[in-house]
Amino acid sequence: MEHTELLIDYSRAQFALTALYHWIFVPLTLGLTFIIAIMETIYVKTLDKKWKQITKYWMGLLAINFAIGLATGIIMEFEFGTNWSNYSWIVGDIFGAPLAIEGLMAFFMESTFFAVMFFGWDKVSKQAHLTSTWLVAIGSNLSALWILIANGWMQHPVGMQFNPDSARNEMENFLEVIFNPNAVSKFLHTISSGYVLASLFVISISAWYLLKKRNVAFAKKSIVVAASFGLITSILMLTTGDESAHQVALNQPMKLAAMEGLYKGEDRAGIVAFGLLESEKEIGDEKEPFKFMFEIPGALSFLGYHDINAFVPGIDDLVYGNKEHNLLSVREKMLIGKQAVQALSDYKKYKKQNNTLAMNEALKTFRATSHFMGYGYLKKPEDAVPDVALTFYSFHIMVAAGSWFLVLFILVLYFSMKNELTQKKWLLRLGLVTLPLGYIAQECGWIVAEVGRQPWAIQDLLPVGMATSNVASTSVMITFWLFAILFTALLIAEVKIMLKQISIGPEGH
Repeated sequence: MEHTELLIDYSRAQFALTALYHWIFVPLTLGLTFIIAIMETIYVKTLDKKWKQITKYWMGLLAINFAIGLATGIIMEFEFGTNWSNYSWIVGDIFGAPLAIEGLMAFFMESTFFAVMFFGWDKVSKQAHLTSTWLVAIGSNLSALWILIANGWMQHPVGMQFNPDSARNEMENFLEVIFNPNAVSKFLHTISSGYVLASLFVISISAWYLLKKRNVAFAKKSIVVAASFGLITSILMLTTGDESAHQVALNQPMKLAAMEGLYKGEDRAGIVAFGLLESEKEIGDEKEPFKFMFEIPGALSFLGYHDINAFVPGIDDLVYGNKEHNLLSVREKMLIGKQAVQALSDYKKYKKQNNTLAMNEALKTFRATSHFMGYGYLKKPEDAVPDVALTFYSFHIMVAAGSWFLVLFILVLYFSMKNELTQKKWLLRLGLVTLPLGYIAQECGWIVAEVGRQPWAIQDLLPVGMATSNVASTSVMITFWLFAILFTALLIAEVKIMLKQISIGPEGH
């Protein structure tokens, strides 16, 4: 099998490229569908045709985003078979189930009622159309649910058993997979961040109309709905972010250490509010990890373990071990993992020889060591550490941006209620320029989730390097650049179409 560094790097880069582009479109769909459903509900309740116009305008922008997001999502699913066939073989029994349910239950529901929602204004009753709009919102979020259940399982594999005869992980408890605490917290945090982005989207465009003194009544109504929805969901986002960090601390302590640039474990560990990492810092050396920083004492212990006095292991503790806190070193885990790999090989060999006694002994050894099997494929202990700088800065940008969004929603809603928003040009300009920050925060969140768990395709069980397909690296390189060009063209097309529709305005929609 061709597992060159080039093949692995380009396979990772291609999937990251697809995921990051796909995630430009998905969160807007998750949130804008609900905002549109709320607006149409107001229309049906009041029979005010201005609300119908408002609903149809935002629905048109949703359609543009939905179509292009669909294209990138389909490509990403195909990549599991083209670039990650070993991964698909090993975990297909588990990973494939949520994706299949997503397609059968959520995607078809979403797509079917999207047609009614978009084309059925004069063909079905107001109540039937409103029902279709709500079902599109629910369906799009159900799609996210099943996809994030699959992703949450990769971060914290549960409810399965490795079959040494087929070399595959097989599902044993479907409910355990569904209610995996990592998946639940990831789903709630992800969709709430999508709701926040959609709120910023509506506020930004509405602010532009107010600054231009165009469609003022339309913009005021839209901005009140978006700010109200954004305020509620940003509180949900911060709450679920706390639970998500708690799950990371319990199941992925290396990711938590990278998120905070923590090298030496501490009791009452603090959160770095802001800081600049020392670029020359190496694992295991005595250099300070930061050039400067401002820390909130005890906050990381409380965030991670809900105990202000808790010990939070650092990168050095997790790589080299910490006997005081019963932490195995990566080298010790590698030895156990190599035992598991060898025991699996022996099991297959003795089975072919019909040596039942030796086969059962090998299987017993494998069962006792398989929880660290993935470590048996690492070349050196330091390979278990993700990119600290990328994880750290992405996490802190995400948190800072999320805090600002909450403040923005409060200000916009406050001045809207006082009927002074049109006079606050500074706030409208802030609302306009905050939208790009919303997209940056979204991408940073996925970088933290995915880069922070490297080198694992499945946490502790399957390194990324062992999950790739047996294909030529040149094939992956060519498709990487083709996808980069295609996705960039699609993004440019979406932005141009969006800007054109915004320029036309709701009156010409």
